[in-house]
Amino acid sequence: MDCSKTPVIENHWVSFDWCRYSDIGRDSVSVTRFGRPEFLQCGQCLVHHCKSLSTSSGQDPIEQHRRRLRDWFSHVPNEEMRFGSYSIKNWRVDPVIVESSPEENRELTAKLGVYSHIEPKQSQIIKVDQVFTTACDESPVKNVLLYGMVGTGKNAMVNKLVLNWCDGKLSQFDIILPFSCVDLASQNQPTSLNKLITRKYAQLKSIVPQIGLGKQGNVLFIFTDLEQLRLDFRLSKTELCNDPNEPLPPNSMLVNLLRKYLLPDVNILVTTRPSAVDSIPPMYVGRYVRTCGFTDVEQQYLFFKNRLNISGYDQANENLMNMLYRNLQRQSQITSDCFLPSYCWIICATLHFLHFTTANTPIQTLTSLYTSFLRLNFGGQILDASYQQDISIVRFVAKTVGKLAYEGIEKRKTLFSEEDLQRCFELDTKAEEELNQLTAFQIDVLGFFMSPIAQFNSDPLLRFTIPAMQEYVAALYIVLGEKKSVLEKVGMVVSDTIGKASEDVTAILAIVSKLVPFRILTLVRLVNIFPRMFKKISAKSKKGIANTMVFEMFKQDDEFNSDVLEQINVSILGEEVEVSSTAGGERAGTQCFELFPIFMAGLLAQNNRLLLEQLGCTIKNITVREIANNLKKNLSNVTGKQLPSSEFMDLLFFLYELQNDAFAGEICKSFQSLNLSQVQMTPLKCFVITSIMNTSSHPIEEINLSLCNLNGDCLKILQTLLIRCRDLK
Repeated sequence: MDCSKTPVIENHWVSFDWCRYSDIGRDSVSVTRFGRPEFLQCGQCLVHHCKSLSTSSGQDPIEQHRRRLRDWFSHVPNEEMRFGSYSIKNWRVDPVIVESSPEENRELTAKLGVYSHIEPKQSQIIKVDQVFTTACDESPVKNVLLYGMVGTGKNAMVNKLVLNWCDGKLSQFDIILPFSCVDLASQNQPTSLNKLITRKYAQLKSIVPQIGLGKQGNVLFIFTDLEQLRLDFRLSKTELCNDPNEPLPPNSMLVNLLRKYLLPDVNILVTTRPSAVDSIPPMYVGRYVRTCGFTDVEQQYLFFKNRLNISGYDQANENLMNMLYRNLQRQSQITSDCFLPSYCWIICATLHFLHFTTANTPIQTLTSLYTSFLRLNFGGQILDASYQQDISIVRFVAKTVGKLAYEGIEKRKTLFSEEDLQRCFELDTKAEEELNQLTAFQIDVLGFFMSPIAQFNSDPLLRFTIPAMQEYVAALYIVLGEKKSVLEKVGMVVSDTIGKASEDVTAILAIVSKLVPFRILTLVRLVNIFPRMFKKISAKSKKGIANTMVFEMFKQDDEFNSDVLEQINVSILGEEVEVSSTAGGERAGTQCFELFPIFMAGLLAQNNRLLLEQLGCTIKNITVREIANNLKKNLSNVTGKQLPSSEFMDLLFFLYELQNDAFAGEICKSFQSLNLSQVQMTPLKCFVITSIMNTSSHPIEEINLSLCNLNGDCLKILQTLLIRCRDLK
């Protein structure tokens, strides 16, 4: 199968990190910071590119370049292929871009240092193919800086620009050369511009000298992820160079290009996150462009309609889309959430999970959707490539934002103040370098997870843009073991230190003890004993995680709520539910946090742990085993009781997310009767019930399915379970 015929996303917010893997001719393949080569996930693409390498040298190098760029920019992550309708015609939904300025960028971060969303003026909106055009009486724009926080559509705009050129729709440029600053930052040795182009795009080797001499027409360089490089425009720090054959560090090369000292006639498009906008002096930027995501309901609805479009007319699907559209028109929370195209994706994936599950559809877990969501947005990116600290962004999110989310769950709150942020980020204990990192993180990443909320006559507060994300990152915080007591924090440092030095220290002290008092022997024993003591402390921590999961799962306050899948459905489609209001004006229905323990279970599943490993978050097998053993003991004490039908459904979903058949089978042995009365059944719920109950073959005395709105699809999925039942209600 030719990869070029594979359906692609032309303008979607998700884009493959093409620049890092566009070096076809290199002996080695670039890999993500914490994962396997993305390259290897598309074997068809690899075969296609190998074939393209063998093409005759007589072909036009520019046409070869167009073909290869089209292939790379059309690559789609595996996560995109797992749900919904998928074709080129369905992806013509472009995020809005507007003309901007450094001053506007600073204004957008004024609230709690978190990037805010404001509606752009109509006069500011421009099209992607107009970013380099000006009025007739103005000088042409040579350098454009495109900025926006995570998930607003920067990569989508670059993809559209490149693919338009590949298809001959962008005649203003004779050649486009995209590069990733992530890739450039990883280079250890200086290299010349001509050698860089040759190495990245071997098909252009014959015309690289003409590019360096400015004889190849109108050339556009694209540099993505500028925040990964530290630019210094001071002459005392960055040497001037106008020779494209002179080896330079990547940051010096980019500075000379932007100064127009090196290749003064080329056009340059730089993309970056808001924190790095001021790293380029305004005198070297001809135009600032900001990505705004989806600015109106029609764009959002078109995205959902295209992605969830099921072939053939289906009245149920039509009703679902109408309910979603009405909820968007109400300017509800989901409307404000979906200004980020990336959040449209997770909501769309969740809707597909809830409503388009059938007996023949490959089933995912809800936790895997959220883990894939983080992988699509952050990959294996580290916090700051320019500093010594080597921690992935997702791990840092779990450590900081996860702590804030967990404290909110403990206190049953969804709104957070500036004091809450300072406490969770431990700002009082940070050095200058760490504070700079945190400032960039707040501006670029925190706004992806949280949004400012204006308060009348009071300071603004923050909320999680999607409520379920608070529960997911809180679960990540707990399962990764970031919640530590003072004893654990001190014990970990001491244990690691002693573990590395214990053999040498023990040997030395054993010799010295023959010449000094007997008390030294006691110190020798303590050196050897402490690591074993710390293991016991760590084991108690795993037991605490299991206790937290069971406690949150079976709180008495949640006994009479709908099952958690129904709650998710209501939050997206906006159906009316019976919830009370608190004095603070928050809906009680949003404070149940019943997804929190379910996400904790899901994060222990093997497939999610493999994804998290690629994101720099390791959950060891021994940790999972210790948590599972403690969880089994706690659940055994609870499952013997008669649970309300909604809580019993939640327990089955909890076991399903855990994805451990042996564990589920032992728990299910105690289920002699299933009370699912009044649970609004869907094919997904029926699949969950059947898959969990089939982990054990014991006979079932009774199943209560009264008032469940069962249809033919549901009965078909439940068939194997109903056969084992002696009494059906």
